[in-house]
Amino acid sequence: MHIKVILRVIGLLVMVFSLSLIPPMIVSLIYADGVLDSFVYAMCINLVGGFLLWLPVRNHRGELKIRDGFLITVLFWTVLGFFGSVPFFLADTPDLSFTDALFESISGLTTTGATILTGIDDLPKSILFYRQLLTWLGGMGIIVLAVAIMPMLGIGGMQLYRAETPGPVKDTKLTPRIAETAKALWYIYATLTCVCAVGYWAAGMSLFDAICHSFSTVAIGGFSTHDDSIGYFNSVPIEMIATFFMVVSAFNFALHFHAWRHKSVLHYLMDPEARFFLFILLCTISLSTFVLAMTSTYDWGSSLRYAVFESVSIATTSGFGTSDFSAWPHFLPFLLIVTSFAGGCASSTGGGMKVIRILLILKQGIREIQRLVHPNAVIPVKVGGKAIQERVVSAVWGFFSAYLLVYVILMIGLMATGLDQVTAWSAVAATLNNLGPGLGDVSSTFAGVNDSAKWMLCFSMLLGRLEVFTLLVLFTPMFWQK
Repeated sequence: MHIKVILRVIGLLVMVFSLSLIPPMIVSLIYADGVLDSFVYAMCINLVGGFLLWLPVRNHRGELKIRDGFLITVLFWTVLGFFGSVPFFLADTPDLSFTDALFESISGLTTTGATILTGIDDLPKSILFYRQLLTWLGGMGIIVLAVAIMPMLGIGGMQLYRAETPGPVKDTKLTPRIAETAKALWYIYATLTCVCAVGYWAAGMSLFDAICHSFSTVAIGGFSTHDDSIGYFNSVPIEMIATFFMVVSAFNFALHFHAWRHKSVLHYLMDPEARFFLFILLCTISLSTFVLAMTSTYDWGSSLRYAVFESVSIATTSGFGTSDFSAWPHFLPFLLIVTSFAGGCASSTGGGMKVIRILLILKQGIREIQRLVHPNAVIPVKVGGKAIQERVVSAVWGFFSAYLLVYVILMIGLMATGLDQVTAWSAVAATLNNLGPGLGDVSSTFAGVNDSAKWMLCFSMLLGRLEVFTLLVLFTPMFWQK
């Protein structure tokens, strides 16, 4: 393992990340909100910290191995969470403890959208912009962005791409060169963000709100500049725009790449994962609309409106809100949280276990039922008419088992800190699935959660963003053996 090369990469990336503090500084100057000094000090801390990591090992170069890629990915998200918390900690408004500042930083970078802040409407504009920017940077993964500039640093990037990119299949590249792949993903990502911002602005948002919400919509982060989230605007056109871009961002970005390259959208409907994802949304929306209307929670029109937005928001793990779904009748709050376990498609900005894994698990279950009737039959698991390798099916089952085991352990840990069962259950779901809102005491904010629980939830958010195995592999003795 190339420890010195790894430290050099981390140092360089932290210094690059410090440049992300420039836009909030500009916002602070424009609005004269009194937080400029905090961002200046934070930028100096980040630059010096990254420089001190880089300086002793600046001359060490080498091709990264797969284990190096895993370690860099985990270290960078962890280190970046600490450095990203500095502006929150230094700013007088909001007045946050180190634990709360770290929680907010990691929540933004992992696109979870869980917050400990209250009175968001009254916060300085630069702080609001910064937390939205953190979400946007975390959406596609800063590692993938760094991979695009790795050739200039003399460092190979494929190992980082495999370690960071979400989904069960990590070896498929859109272009022959990994740097070109990363650039293609970010061009698509930036284009969607710009179009979304223009749409919000045209629908009635202020320019500031439009830009900020486009960041968290395309990143599927859920942070908002208002306590009432999207519900603050009480606008059907804004909700329709948000719904559209949440769905688009939850699709596999490879589909967007092919749509751009081939000037066709037919492959969206031909992709089995995308079809299954839309099927989940349709079923959730239909059932929610029916229950809300039949229980007289809303009239039929309002039931459809709120069911569409909340179902898409929770199922894609965005976490935006127009209604308090935790107060909905019967099983609906539980149903919506459960849909977040499927989350978005592979290689999207969504969280959860990914739709393709759920689809493979269902198909594997059907195959086992068929084998009971025909025990000697050879029945391959197929997706889109193509047989899936048994190694992939086995890996999906392994991931599913690890995901549930981690979930149970974290939930028990939270209950041990004093949280009630509903709050603990939903808090783990909200963080491990990178969803944001939960039920019980965390339905709106995590401010009331004790510090011990917040640290566990920070770990849960990192686990979810790195898809469990990327982080857990570091705790195995085999990983550290030569």
